Amino acid sequence: MKPKPPYYAVIFTSTRTAEDDQGYANMAQAMEDLARTQPGFIDFESARDGLGISVSYWDSLEAIAQWKQKTEHVLAQQQGKELWYSWYKIRVCQVEREYEFRSP
Repeated sequence: MKPKPPYYAVIFTSTRTAEDDQGYANMAQAMEDLARTQPGFIDFESARDGLGISVSYWDSLEAIAQWKQKTEHVLAQQQGKELWYSWYKIRVCQVEREYEFRSP
């Protein structure tokens, strides 16, 4: 459950280098599992259909900075550049408000 805004979102948009998994799915799951244990982590959402978009939510910029420097995450980032991604962009945003629709 996300807290009431404001909080932060890290948006990771990417394209993959190849259809061959090369360990990508296992690493992606391991990074999500690890992120969920980090102080300040709130939630995670992801979708991929050609273009991948993953969004992690955090309670502070400090928590995001600590996650970025986590040793296992740094190693995954290096592998991503070497094996899995042809392009990516990261955006860090403050979520100021949110709303949703849910079908009855």
